[in-house]
Amino acid sequence: MVAPAVAQEAVCALRRKIARIEGALPGSPATPEDAHPQQADFIFRHDGVAVPESRFLRTGAADFDAALDGGLPKAALTEIHGIETRDAGAVTGFALALAGRILKEQAGPALPLLWIGATDIFQEAGFPYVPGLASRFGIELEHLLIAEAAKISDVLWIAGEAAGMKALSAILLEVRGSSRNLDLTATRRLHRRAQSAGRPVFLLRQASEAEPTAAPVRLVVSPAPAAPRWTMAGLLDGTIGPPGFTVRIDKSRLAPPGQFTLEWNADERTFEDRQPGSSGTANPGIVVSASAHGADIASAPGSVVAFRAVGRSAAAGHQPPREQHAAHRRPRRAG
Repeated sequence: MVAPAVAQEAVCALRRKIARIEGALPGSPATPEDAHPQQADFIFRHDGVAVPESRFLRTGAADFDAALDGGLPKAALTEIHGIETRDAGAVTGFALALAGRILKEQAGPALPLLWIGATDIFQEAGFPYVPGLASRFGIELEHLLIAEAAKISDVLWIAGEAAGMKALSAILLEVRGSSRNLDLTATRRLHRRAQSAGRPVFLLRQASEAEPTAAPVRLVVSPAPAAPRWTMAGLLDGTIGPPGFTVRIDKSRLAPPGQFTLEWNADERTFEDRQPGSSGTANPGIVVSASAHGADIASAPGSVVAFRAVGRSAAAGHQPPREQHAAHRRPRRAG
């Protein structure tokens, strides 16, 4: 167990050294080898010009931003993966939260957000709910543009043309599964055009495994169990806190692999590290909500069923009450 850990640390140290060399300003002394990359003024280059740390998108979660040595690059292609289709909501929500932070940081009139997707992903995961985008992420209707195409080749063409435009705040490119069209060449083109325009391109890979791309950062996102709401007095039992995301750093030039649980603060439009001791708990199967029409607590799941037990007679004394009959036994509504 010791040897793999030492090898991983050596690889991370080499990555940090390469980043410091590439980020050194022309004519300036080299950064000391033992210096942490956060102490360097510049850690990325674009066409021979060093890129300052202000070009990083900070999520607001201190531990997560520190692991990424400042945050996500604003002028770059960033991959956000969902392993399963049911993770599509978390993947999309995480990307929209990042877009909301970008809109919040913009000075002057807000630039629109372009969401590009294939027809099959919109049919599978659905279209965005505009009132929800405004209330949860600060993305108003006039800030959102949606482009849909049936073929992945057309989707990539739209993304390639849009990636070089400076009149957009960010681009969300959403695809489902794997495609031979989305290879190193296509992603390298997207990454270079995002660098030239100084705008981020978020590649949302739904129900897909990681594949070689030109994106410098790849994140794997899935929903995290909700935790109780955190108050000044501590955790408030019986409540549901803000949306939680499990975010794993799967690929990064500067950060070692790691996993974080982030919560989205919709009021401040920022991510927060989940408070220690406030992790969500699994459903024990016996906790139910109060009745909607009274103060009585409903029975635990499984204690009342709508069908007679196996082996019970069909006598009138063993029939369930009328309100517990199966739905198909009731009269259907006409019209």
